[in-house]
Formats: sequence, C-alpha cells, structure tokens
Amino acid sequence: MNYNWNWMVFWDPSPDGTGTYLYTLIRGVYWTLGASAAAWIIALAFGVVVGVLRTSGIGWLQRVCAGYVELFRNVPLLVQIFLWYFVMPEVVPESLGNAIKSADPTWSTFWTAVIALGLFTSARIAEQIRAGIESLPRGQGMAATALGLTRPQAYRYVLLPITARIIMPPLASEALNLIKNSSVAFTIGLLELTGAARAMQEFTFQIFESFAAATVLYLIINILVVAGMRHIERRLQVPGYLGAAR
Repeated sequence: MNYNWNWMVFWDPSPDGTGTYLYTLIRGVYWTLGASAAAWIIALAFGVVVGVLRTSGIGWLQRVCAGYVELFRNVPLLVQIFLWYFVMPEVVPESLGNAIKSADPTWSTFWTAVIALGLFTSARIAEQIRAGIESLPRGQGMAATALGLTRPQAYRYVLLPITARIIMPPLASEALNLIKNSSVAFTIGLLELTGAARAMQEFTFQIFESFAAATVLYLIINILVVAGMRHIERRLQVPGYLGAAR
C-alpha cells in the first residue's frame, strides 16, 4: 500500500470553517504557548514557596510540603489532568461544580490543563529550589542573619538570588518539559498543537504531514525557549562564582 503524500494539504480549508489547516496548527501553537505560560507562572509561584518552606526548619511545614511534592510528582500527569477535569467538579460544592461543567468547554479545558500542568511542574521546581538552597554553604544564611536580616529577608536578598543562578539550567529543562507535557491536554479536548495535528490527520488522513509540521513547530518553540533561558543565565551569572555559561 502506497502512502499518498500531499504537502499542499496545509492550504486546504479546515472543516470548522475558520481557515486552512495551517491556520488550525498555528492556532494550536497559540493554545500551547498560552497554557504553558500560565502554567509556568503557577509552577514558579508554588514551587518557590514550597521549596523555601522545605528548608524552613519548621517540622510540620516541612512534612506538609514534602507530602505536596510526593503527591504531585509521583502521580502521572495524565491521571492528574483527568482527576481535575472529570472528578473535581463532582467533589466541590454543587453550585461550583455546576458552574464548572456549564462553562465554555474551550476555556474549561484550558484552565484545567493550566492547573494540572502548573501543580505538576511546581513539585519538580520545589525540589530544585530545595536542593539549590541546601547546596549553599551554611555560612551564607548565618552571615545574612549576622548582618541583621530577618529569616525572610535572608531568603529574599541572599539565598534565593544565588539559588536562582545555580538552578537556571534545570529550570530551562523544566520549561521545555512543561511545553512538551502540554500535549496531554488534547485528551480532555483542548486543541493545542498536538490536538490540532491529530484533528488535521483525522480529517485529511495525512498523518505524516500533520505530525511532521507539529514536530517542526515544537522544535522552533523549544529552540527559542532554550535561547531565551541561556540569555537569562548569562545575564544572571555572577563573575567568579559560577562557571561560565555555555
């Protein structure tokens, strides 16, 4: 059986009447970037807070945060996104659940994906923050408190700025993973890039063209992210403290 190659399929009109299949893929890029950016904000906010609290020395807080990390890090992302989308509306108060279920399906799936991706990634960032802080010499924190800084000020002005420089490379990897992990959102109906490519191949049966285009678009996005993160890493480098940025 010979495969019928058709690279002109991208200029054929899509059945939803919004434009061509190329426009469908570009719109998928829009949803991928939007979900990834919003999830990244949640992941950084929760990750920093949980990572700092894990080094706070307060026993019960450290145990709670450790439980948070283990919960979101060890449950597969696909299971988490299904729980948020199918189960959560049934366990919250009825009025809230009905509001969630009656919301615009596009935005409902979008925010579900954002929450699931954000919390899943936050657990990984929290571990990087914790490891980065614990890798610093103990004298860093002691010197900060000896200068009259409170514990929160020591974290804000001394420990976290240095930690951010140390963990920038793994943070870049997490940003890339977040973009790639956003592809699971198509399982709940969000037409991000993978979902758009899948929809295209189901209508046109041009599976190779559809996913070849999606692959190229993912590569472009991730190359731009890597370049941006390396630029930030070079800008944040402290001369003489860390090795030269590659």
